[in-house]
Formats: sequence, structure tokens, C-alpha cells
Amino acid sequence: MSTSGKKEYGGRAEEIVVVGVPFDANSSFLRGSAAAPRRIREAFGCQSSNLWTETGVDLGDLKGWRMGDDVDCSDRAAAMEGIERHIAALLKQNARVISLGGDHSITAATIGAYGRAFGELTLVYVDAHPDLYDELDGNRDSHASSCARIMERNLVARLVQVGIRTLNGHQREQARRFGVEIIEMREIDKVGALEARGAVYLSVDLDCLDPAFAPGVSHHEPGGLATRDLLGMIHRLPGTLVGADIVEYNPSRDVNGMTAMVAGKLLKEILGRMAGDALRLHNVADKQ
Repeated sequence: MSTSGKKEYGGRAEEIVVVGVPFDANSSFLRGSAAAPRRIREAFGCQSSNLWTETGVDLGDLKGWRMGDDVDCSDRAAAMEGIERHIAALLKQNARVISLGGDHSITAATIGAYGRAFGELTLVYVDAHPDLYDELDGNRDSHASSCARIMERNLVARLVQVGIRTLNGHQREQARRFGVEIIEMREIDKVGALEARGAVYLSVDLDCLDPAFAPGVSHHEPGGLATRDLLGMIHRLPGTLVGADIVEYNPSRDVNGMTAMVAGKLLKEILGRMAGDALRLHNVADKQ
């Protein structure tokens, strides 16, 4: 899918900003993920662990990233435009953004900003669900329709979905229509052969994990990834990671905060990966 003619913000990434997006009005089954950003931040800083990533990055000492404020989502009707505008403003400052949802509809808004910022963007979408419904229950902004909206707006060069295990006939047809590349959970071994160049955005719906590892989600879909599988994917994802989101954590469904700790761990590793990719690009630029 062509994205020619789009502007790409030049310059080096000045910082990585973690923003909360407390919005769950487009959830189709249960509400509760609007409460997630605060809980993920708490788990991230929990003293039961530390701020070192598995790849050896000390986030407590690392400069070049910060915890940003929550996006104001109090006006449901204006929330999606507000999210997109907030992310776009950060990108114009040469920041890179990690968004903490919220339901998965927020990704349509964040990619609205990223799709304009990067001329050729690959979206890697890790989820139990393909979110390709044209609409669900009359809502075209449903979290079950976010990928349909992204592809209709021609925001990404590639959409690669990983861990999918709920495809129905309508969504299979939508995937063919939009040229979506899908690695279903039943063929997850193919993820090792995933290739990507240039800018990559990673969207992680926590229900990509088996409920045994992440019970605190609205949609329990058995047969998913193990936490170790997902961490390995973050570490080995090809391309340059320029943005990410972690969505669909529902604290009201959690058990002893274990899903919050999973989300906090994922945030650490994504931060470490993005910081490493930014440093690598800086070093390449310095040598030119």
C-alpha cells in the first residue's frame, strides 16, 4: 500500500515520551481499561523489581526519556481527534511516543499521527483479534475496527498482525481487501521469519497473551502467547522501533496485579529497545 507524498519528520529523536491514554469508550464488551495507565506506571516503578531491562539498559539512569502526562479524554466525542493531535505535537518536537491505553481504538488515533510523520511505516499489531470489522454494533470507531480505519486512511505501508486467533469470514475478507499480512497463533513459528525495514510501530494488545499470563483483560481468548514469547518478539523485532502502545489492560479483571506487572515489564523492554534503536541511528548519523 503506497504512502508516497507523506511528510517524514526529519532530525534525530530528542526523547522518548510515555503518555497515558485513559479512554475505553469504544470497548465492545467490558469497560475498565481507562484506569490502566496509572496502574501500569505504578507497576513499572514497583520496588519488587528494578529499572534494568533484560538487554542491560538501566532506565533509572538513562537520559532521553520521560513519563508524560495523560491525554485529556474527558470529551468522548472529541477524544480520538484529541489523541491524534497530542501525539502529532510530540512527533513534531522529534519525540518518539509510547502510549498506554486504554482500549485498542486509541491505536487508530496514534497511527493517524505516526502515519503522517513517517513516509513508510510498518505497523506490527500483536493481538488475539484482527480488529478489522467495518463496524461493530453500529460503532465505526470500535476497538474491533481500528485496523479497518487505519487501512482506509492509508496510514501505513504494511500492517502485520501477529497472534491472531479469532478470525471470522468478514474479517478474512477485510484482510484480503486491505492486504493485511497475518501470522495466526496456530502458525506462530513463522514470526521468526518476519522481515521489516525502516520505521516500525509496535501495538501490543495484552489479550495477545494467554489468559494464564494476563488475566486482566476484557476478552479472555485461550491459546495465546506466553510472556516470554512476547518479550523475545520485542527484542528481535526487525527494523527501527519508533513508537509503540500497550493497550486493553483492564484492572477490574486482574488477579493480584499480575497483568499490571506484565504491562510494566513490557514497557521497560520497549523503552530499552527504542532507546537502543535511537542511539544506533545517532551513531550512524555521527559517522556520516
